Amino acid sequence: MARPVIAIVGRPNVGKSTIFNRVIGDRLAIVEDKPGITRDRLYGAGEWNGKPFSIIDTGGIEIDGEDEIMKSVRMQAELAIEEADVILFMVDAKSGLTHADDEVAQMLFRSRKPVVVAVNKVDNQSRMDEVYEFYGLGFGQPIAISGSHGLGIGDLLDAAVELLPDLTDDGYDEDVIRVALIGRPNVGKSSLVNALLGEDRVIVSNVAGTTRDAIDTPFERDGQRYVLIDTAGMRKRGKVYESTEKYSVMRAMKAIERADVVLVLINGEEGIIEQDKHIAGYAHEAGKASIFVVNKWDVVDKDEKTMQQFTTSIRDHFLFMSYAPVVYLSALTKQRLQKLLPVVNHVSEQHAMRIQTHLLNDVISDAVAINPPPSDKGKRLRINYVTQVATKPPTIVVFVNDPEIMHFSYERYLENKIRAAFDFEGTPIRIFSRRKSEED
Repeated sequence: MARPVIAIVGRPNVGKSTIFNRVIGDRLAIVEDKPGITRDRLYGAGEWNGKPFSIIDTGGIEIDGEDEIMKSVRMQAELAIEEADVILFMVDAKSGLTHADDEVAQMLFRSRKPVVVAVNKVDNQSRMDEVYEFYGLGFGQPIAISGSHGLGIGDLLDAAVELLPDLTDDGYDEDVIRVALIGRPNVGKSSLVNALLGEDRVIVSNVAGTTRDAIDTPFERDGQRYVLIDTAGMRKRGKVYESTEKYSVMRAMKAIERADVVLVLINGEEGIIEQDKHIAGYAHEAGKASIFVVNKWDVVDKDEKTMQQFTTSIRDHFLFMSYAPVVYLSALTKQRLQKLLPVVNHVSEQHAMRIQTHLLNDVISDAVAINPPPSDKGKRLRINYVTQVATKPPTIVVFVNDPEIMHFSYERYLENKIRAAFDFEGTPIRIFSRRKSEED
């Protein structure tokens, strides 16, 4: 299911990131506290009145150089127009309506996308009078908000969510494994699609960013049906914002959301770079089954230790994804290609696996007996029982006497014990602590 998208647009210093952070709340903190994960705050998940959506802070996309501010703002607006279902156009009551606001408004008008105007920095009643001039933008009633005080955010989300389309189903049957190929440009995503299909369906070129859109390609192998979601470089040709790393990561998100299994492609010739971590971090946060695919293995100088050393490097760089298996192959020569789909099938099964409550509780009881829970300020954590509440990813609730004293390190210990007992290779596991109510 693909969530609809809200994008926040506006000139610099109107408070876009503050609003973005208020809308996503604590969601990103789930992964930010974990060691080894790299995150930027460009793209997040939100929900309002039971309606889930993705939200983009276009302010994160900037270009260097002097006198480039307006060009940057136009670029952000263009990006929002392309990606979003609803646009939050942010302006600033303090500085009033500016020429830059007018320019952005003209672009948004031409797009015919639904626009909600948010007038930020209305921190007191006297500023309310400043709101009226923004009616002149022509998008209906502006909504007064204060990002710093959190005022008016509910009204803003009410207006935005009302304009959103419903969740869209991609129409594939439940037994079809949706596989997204993600990675920075020129790691060989299109070549891998062609190798898996055995035919040249996707244009391949060694110019980074050649292929322009995500392409769905259904195929069947040994009775199992798949659809490949190829983000194809995750950027479009001929646009200035192509070269920004954050933009390509954002493009990956749409494919990740729709996938069951994410193939994180790494260029074996070049090794791991920071952008690989950004892209993999989104797959982890989205709770998808993941496989590291090291491509171009045919051109790597190898001895009997090379593969082990490369795997160790992956583990060091991606501490937060120690569960993800690593497959080495060459899309060009098809060397070791046959090893990939069996791993895809396996991690897809693990991602959808449900463990019976009594088996889960047996494992946790043994874990607690070996290593009792910690105490905090004299109070000891007591685990009452455990149950799996969801799959894709496996989500486990631990009922305890006080969730506040469930340390991250003990949660990691329980996760390791669960993995040792039930495998769960290739999939993240979500563990939440809840207070056991008196009636339970």
